[in-house]
Amino acid sequence: MYGWIYRHLPGPTPVRALLALLLVVVVVTLLLFVVFPAIEPFVPLNDVTVQR
Repeated sequence: MYGWIYRHLPGPTPVRALLALLLVVVVVTLLLFVVFPAIEPFVPLNDVTVQR
């Protein structure tokens, strides 16, 4: 998958590397600020109960 993406990026190797890095930054940013906050109410990570 990563090879397919890298082969389809335009330009010489330094430009491809920069575009690949930019792509990673965009994906991580979207995950942190859009996807994770949207699914947070459905993930019970803060429901900590201790039963005896």
